[in-house]
Amino acid sequence: MTRPLISLAALLALAAPAIAQEETPPPAPSPGEIVAQAPAEEWVAIAPEDLLVMTLAPAEDGSERKVVIQLMPAPFSQSWVQNIRTFARSGWFDDITVNRVQDNYVVQWGDPNYDNPESSGEQKALPPALVETDERDYTVNGDAISLSTLLADSERDLALEAESLVSGNKTAAVIIANGLVDSYAQLSLFHEGWPLASNVGSDDEGEPASVWPIHCYGMVGVGRNMSPDAGTGAELYTVIGHAPRHLDRNIALAGRIVEGMEHLSSLPRGSGALGFYTEEEADKRTPILSVRVASDLPDGERPRFEYLSTDGASFARYADARANRRDPFFIVPAGGADICNIPVPVRRVAD
Repeated sequence: MTRPLISLAALLALAAPAIAQEETPPPAPSPGEIVAQAPAEEWVAIAPEDLLVMTLAPAEDGSERKVVIQLMPAPFSQSWVQNIRTFARSGWFDDITVNRVQDNYVVQWGDPNYDNPESSGEQKALPPALVETDERDYTVNGDAISLSTLLADSERDLALEAESLVSGNKTAAVIIANGLVDSYAQLSLFHEGWPLASNVGSDDEGEPASVWPIHCYGMVGVGRNMSPDAGTGAELYTVIGHAPRHLDRNIALAGRIVEGMEHLSSLPRGSGALGFYTEEEADKRTPILSVRVASDLPDGERPRFEYLSTDGASFARYADARANRRDPFFIVPAGGADICNIPVPVRRVAD
C-alpha cells in the first residue's frame, strides 16, 4: 500500500485552470495562515460531554492551572471512556496526583499508591459501576469507519481525485496527500478529527482490516499492568515527547489534551524507575484538585472547543502545507510528513 507522497498542490494543479506564465504567484501561506482563514462551516464543535476539565494545584506564583482533555468518540476505546467519566463524576479523581514524569516520554497521574514502585501506601478504593475493559478493543474493525469506502475513493484516477478535492470527498485526497506511508502501519489517516492507523493491505492472510488511534504528542492513554490487564482508566498518561508509536495497539488511548499541555510538560522529571517520583521526591507530586466532565459544569464555567474538520478543503491544504512548507522561511519542501506532524487544529470558542 505504500507509495511516494504526492503533493496536494500537484493534485490541485490538475483541476485548476492554466495561469499565464508571466504572473508572479503570491507567497504560499503557512499552515497557521491556512487554519486562520478556514471558514466557520469547516469547524466542528466538540460536545461538552466529551471534555474533561482537570484542575491542578496552583503554580508557585499562585496562577491557576487547568488542563482540558477531549475524550475519544465512538467507535474507539468506549469502555475506558465510560469508566473515565465514572471516575470524574464520582469524584474519584479529586486529590490524586501526578506521579510520573519521564523526559521525552509521558506524564502519568492517578492514585500515588497504585502500581507505583516507589510507594507502598494503601490504594484508593475504586468506584462502583466500572465496566470491564479488554485489550482486544485497542483496535476496531475498519468497517466501523467505512475504511473500504475511503480507500476505494483514494485509489481513483488522480485527475478525478483532483476534481473531488474541489467539489467532493476531501478525506480521500488527504489520504493520497499523506502518501499511504507509515513506519508503524500499512496506512495512516484522519477520521473525524483523530489520527489513526490501519493494517489494511497487511501480508498476514486472513487478518481483517482494522484501525486504531495512535500515540501522537498530547494523546491521553490508560495505564495498565501486565497483559491481559487493560487498565480501568484510573491511571492516565499523556505523551510529552517524540511520538512513541511502538505503544500503538499495546495500550488503550482514550483522548487528547486540547488545552493546558504546558502545565504537564513543564513538570519536574522524576528520578525513580520510569520517571516515577521517589519517596524523597514526594513534594514534587503535583496535586490534582478536581476532574469534571464539562457538561456537568455551570454554563459560565463550561469551556467550548471545536476542531478543524479533517474532511474539509482547508484541512487538505493545511496537511499539504505541513508536508511541503513553501512559505518564505523555508528553502526546501520536505516532501512528506509523519501523521503526528500534522496535528489536528483545535481552538477555544469564546463565550
